[in-house]
Amino acid sequence: MPCLIVLALALAGCGSRPETGFLAPVAQPAPDATPHTLLVATTRQRDARPGTLFNGERATPLDFARLVVSVPPGHKAGEISWASTAPGDPKTDFVVREAGYLEGEKAFVAELNTQLAARPKGKRNVFLFVHGYNTMFAEGVYRFAQVVHDSRAPAVPVLFTWASRGQVSQYIYDNNSATAARDDLERTLRLVFASQAEKVTILAHSMGNWVTVEALRQIRISGGLPQVDKLAALFLAAPDIDIDVFKSQMRRFGRPSKPFFIVLSKDDKALGLSNFLAGGQGRLGSDSNTEELASLGAVVIDMTEVKGLDSSNHGKFAQLAAVAPNLSAVLARGITPGQQGGQPGEIASGSLEALVKLPITIVSAPLRALAGR
Repeated sequence: MPCLIVLALALAGCGSRPETGFLAPVAQPAPDATPHTLLVATTRQRDARPGTLFNGERATPLDFARLVVSVPPGHKAGEISWASTAPGDPKTDFVVREAGYLEGEKAFVAELNTQLAARPKGKRNVFLFVHGYNTMFAEGVYRFAQVVHDSRAPAVPVLFTWASRGQVSQYIYDNNSATAARDDLERTLRLVFASQAEKVTILAHSMGNWVTVEALRQIRISGGLPQVDKLAALFLAAPDIDIDVFKSQMRRFGRPSKPFFIVLSKDDKALGLSNFLAGGQGRLGSDSNTEELASLGAVVIDMTEVKGLDSSNHGKFAQLAAVAPNLSAVLARGITPGQQGGQPGEIASGSLEALVKLPITIVSAPLRALAGR
């Protein structure tokens, strides 16, 4: 038990958390800073405090917002440059340039379609992120902006943020908040898929995987999405899901028509704490049996050998774009481990591991199994 207390303190961190003020718009731009427009769908309660927008309490109905986040020119991949005091300096810090609420679903969809229409055909895509446990609203916003920036995702970013209180001690509250958000995430997914988006990529982290997989399960039970072919990829990063529960969920899904990706690290300390709180039941994001996960239809991206930028090793997914800058292009080609198919001039083996050249292990079932044949 003393070790768990030390771990919890380490996960909480020693610095102050960005509860208020860090989303106050900064009018003065910085040369060479990069702006990213994020759309937000949330089950959080609005917060009237300046520079805050939303807090960690639950609210209904589903609410929406739009923010423009500025990434400083000296940004280091995988990291967030937090301001020492709010609202920050755009020359050195992540800051917000614009922020405001969107009043209702129609306003959200209209803004989403406007953002999509501003992109050329073939690049009218959506990148949807669902954050994890112990995440304040500002943290979810800036983490997603960092991932979008580092990955150079050619897509409109949409953040689904549920009511996490951003406190290590509030694990049960957060878990219940995630569960309560299932219907709202399902609704958000239906709105996004029914929009003018050509392709949709979903990334979930930690406890966000629970609400994501549950929402997808609900959609499957209700008959599915008419526009399901728009789904380009599903990434489950450090998933805080009971392994047996996940297997049960997969039985409902059946064999996927295309692979999905599980990003994990066997040295994830946060999931070690979750494992304890769950009575010793293993978590999907720290499962050592990667071959079994692959047999369920997953492509497993094991980042155990990657040095984490945080003491918990729970946020390694945010480094994926930095350590594997060409991973998305390789995955898009459909090359699986051991499959030959490199073009002349490429790496001789043609395997996915060789092509991406990075300190991760990728485990996959044979392509035929993934396709359900």
